[in-house]
Order: sequence, then C-alpha cells, then structure tokens
Amino acid sequence: MDPDSQLKPSSVAEAGPPLRVMALHALAYCERLFYLEEVEEIRIADEAIYAGRRLHEKLTADEGEIVSLVLESEALGLKGKVDCLRRRDGQVIPYEHKRGRAAKSDDGPQAWSSDRLQVCAYTLLVEEHLGTTIEEGRIRYHADNVTVRVSVDQAARDEVRKAVARARALRQSVERPPITENERLCARCSLAPVCLPEEERLARDEEREPIRLFPPDRERQSLHVTEHGARLTRAGDRLVVVPREGEKTAFPIRDIGEVIIHGHAQVTTQAIHLCAHHEVGLHWLTGGGNYVGGLVAGVSPVQRRIRQYEALRDPGLAFRLAKRLALARAASQLRFLLRASQGSDREANGVQKAVAAIRVALAAMGHVEGIDSLRGHEGEAGRAYFSGLPGILRKDLDSRLICTGRSRQPPQDCFNAVLSFGYSLLYKDVLQAIVAVGLEPAFGFYHRPRSSAHPLVLDVIEEFRVPMWDMPVVASLNRLQWDPEADFTKAGPQVWLSETGRKKAIEVYERRKEDQWKHPVTGYSLSYARLIELEVRLLEKEWAGEPGLFARLRLR
Repeated sequence: MDPDSQLKPSSVAEAGPPLRVMALHALAYCERLFYLEEVEEIRIADEAIYAGRRLHEKLTADEGEIVSLVLESEALGLKGKVDCLRRRDGQVIPYEHKRGRAAKSDDGPQAWSSDRLQVCAYTLLVEEHLGTTIEEGRIRYHADNVTVRVSVDQAARDEVRKAVARARALRQSVERPPITENERLCARCSLAPVCLPEEERLARDEEREPIRLFPPDRERQSLHVTEHGARLTRAGDRLVVVPREGEKTAFPIRDIGEVIIHGHAQVTTQAIHLCAHHEVGLHWLTGGGNYVGGLVAGVSPVQRRIRQYEALRDPGLAFRLAKRLALARAASQLRFLLRASQGSDREANGVQKAVAAIRVALAAMGHVEGIDSLRGHEGEAGRAYFSGLPGILRKDLDSRLICTGRSRQPPQDCFNAVLSFGYSLLYKDVLQAIVAVGLEPAFGFYHRPRSSAHPLVLDVIEEFRVPMWDMPVVASLNRLQWDPEADFTKAGPQVWLSETGRKKAIEVYERRKEDQWKHPVTGYSLSYARLIELEVRLLEKEWAGEPGLFARLRLR
C-alpha cells in the first residue's frame, strides 16, 4: 500500500482522529509504549516527565519567537504543540527542547531517532500552516547545551508518512505489540510498571535475574472515615474530615490513593468530584464491615476488555487459571499452619489432622480434570484449615476470641467478625487494582456470579487471604491486642466489630499492606499493597500472550 494514501483527506474518517505528534515519538521509541499510551490510554507522569515540563515552563521567548504553537492537520492526520519557532537566515525553523543529552557519533552530537521523527512531524505541520517549505528543524539538548540540526528532506518526510500509517494500523488492533528487544529502553520508560517487560522476559527464561522496574511501595495512602456521623468535605485541593466533635483534619488530595467510608459517615458531592478528578478510589462499607460499593478510578479501554472476554470464554484457560489459584491458596494455608505450629504438639492441638487433610486435598487438586471437582477439593482444604486455626492460638486466649469454624453473613463469633471485616478491606483493594489495570471485575474464571460480589475480585482475593489478613489477625490475637467486650458488638447470635474494633482492624490491615515481601519468582521485594497490583497485571498477561507468572505466590 502506498503510504501517501494513508494521509489523504478521504481516508481520515477511516483512520480516526488525528494522532498526537508526541505519539509518533513514542512509536519510534517503542511500539508497545505507543500502544499503551495512545490505544489503551495509559499515561503515567514520572519524575522525568515533570522535569521536562518544568524545563518548558522556564523557557522564555526570544525576539521573533512564537512559543507553544498548537497545530492540527486533517491531511497529515497529525496534531501537536510546537515548542517554538525562530527565524534564522530569513527562514522559519521549528525548535524542540529536550532536557536530556544528544546521541553521540563520530560526527558529533546527533538527534535520537524518536526526537528526529518528532521535529520532522512538527515541521510538516508548520509548513502546512504557513504555506511555505521548511528544510530544517532543530533540537536543543539542554544537558549537553548543544543544538542539533535535522534535515527535513524527502527521506524524512517519507519516514513521517510511514510512521503515521503504522500508528493508524496499531490503533485498529486489539493486540498489544511485543516488548522491545532493546532492554535499555525499558529502564527509562515511565510505563514499565504497566508493561512489565522484565517480568515477561523472566517468564520466558526463569534463570534470568530481572531488573526491578516495578515500584516497591505505593505512592499514596488510604484514608478511612470511621466515626458515625463524620463528614468528608472538600476545601480546595484537600479532603477534610469533619467529626461530630473536635477539630477538622485536612489531607492533600495528592497524598490520598483511596477513601473508605465506614458505616454512616457522610461524603459531600464536592469531595466525590475531587476524588474522581484525581483518580482516587472511593469505597463504602457497612458498619458491620460488608462491602457496599465504590467509585473506583481507572480507565476502561475496550481492547483490554475484549482480550479478557475472548480468553476467559476458553474453558481450558479458565480451568488452568482456577487450578493454579486453588493450589496456591491451599498451599499457603498448609504452610501457615505448619509455620505457626512449629515446635508445638500438633497432634494434641488438632493441627496435625488439619495438615493431613489439606495435603490430601492438595494431592487431589493436582489431578482433577473438572472445575466442579476442583471446587470440591478446595472446599475440603478450607474446612480443614479453619479446623486447625484454634490450634495455633495461644492457650490463655479468651475463649470468646477463639474461632469455631468459618461463619459468614453474619459472623457468629468474634474471630469471624474480625476475619470478615478484613476480607472486605481486601476485597476493596483487589477491586481497585482490577479496575485500575483496566479489567472487567464481573468476568472471572473460578467463582460463580453471586449477589453483588464481582467474580474476578473473588478469584484474585484467594491468593491474599492468608498472607494479608489471616496471618496478621492470628498474630494480633496471640499478642492479646483484642478485647471481646470493647472491640465487638453482639446482637443475638450475630457479632460485629465496634467502632474501636474497626479502628484496630484498620490499623492492623494498613500496617500489613506496608510490610515488604520478597516475590518468590521475580526475586525482588515489594509491599503487599503493590503486590496486589502486580498480581493483577500478571493475570492480564496470561491471556495477552505472555503467561506463566500469575498465582505463583507461596509462603516460605
């Protein structure tokens, strides 16, 4: 196909809206980066991008210079904002300012290929706007304090046309391009935590030692509003918690990643708008700890949903994922009981019987051929696990805090009240990660649809129940941190956490999210809060042609 035909006005409707010139820069850098940013609309402003913005803000216009000229061409299929134009020797010259260094060669400083494509595309836009021919663009590399001249000859013009045609083709596809072969590009890419190129390379070669590109900790914190009758309002770019009595407390929105409203606390429309604008998740829980719903920030590009739907319609893939997930959870339950009962008489405290039953269930799960059988054996492992939990609690613990099996909706004892409350917090975090990644939480591979709970959230949460809540809850009970009178409320056979109990559980959970954990496959450490997002992104790779690392979590 003639590349010029891609740029004719008659093809514009088929080609879609004009491309950003910056998108061509991304395309020349890495086609995967272009696809993530322009097609799936994932953009992350890291420190390098903010530094570049500050540079442009500091630049002042010289005499005869036009700054930030916004142009759009239907014929070219491009739009963009030119850094500046200058007159040199009677000709208008487009300039690009770059914070970094120029490429090095024997002939001196050179423009990087992506920068060269970008300034050439801007030159074509300026040509059309001014109705004149421009033969040169220039790039100022501020780290080197050098200016590189870029010839806008026929070869450069053809390169722009071919790049536009390639970008249009990628925009029509639902398949992500492969990761780049040039590993050095990944280390400088702001979207590496989304693309996960090192994890993909590790899936191909498990002997590889991956470079950490995924951040170890979350950047923003959780805000819990627990007091009955408290209000969450807005003051400028801050969220303000107004208690029934006492002083207001303000939190800059840039420091908040999610807000959780417990019980009958209120939130104003203005605060909701502020959260939505800054992509801050907003969640509601009942006073008893049941998850009600939420406003979860995140884009929902159709390409990711289509890949998810098409993949999970395959019974074989769904079963393989479900089996790996069930094995991971049962293995964690087994190892927790073994670790917590080390040095004790497992036979006397009832742990040995539970351990043996879980091992039998694990062996059976390894050979099942249907998802119903898998669910049956996983249920057996779960029942054995809860029967063994009393054996790892200290002997002098108040009998009202000891579990007598699993009871839900509503919980029948103090232990289950704490357990259910924490699982609701975990559900909220998994849901937020799934939506942030761009997946459909209602379309899972293991749990059947029921009530208002999203099946995919229930699927992913299975990996985290033991390490993120069961373990810290048992530890807090064994440290005698819970008061059965002050921390719980009883209504007939039903038991709920009181306001003080909720605050205590939130503190235990949030502290656990900050704990560092070494991933058994990638080999690097990260917080549990970050681990949830990583695992959801690894799940997406299972149906994006890059499988192998999901549900490999195991307690050591």
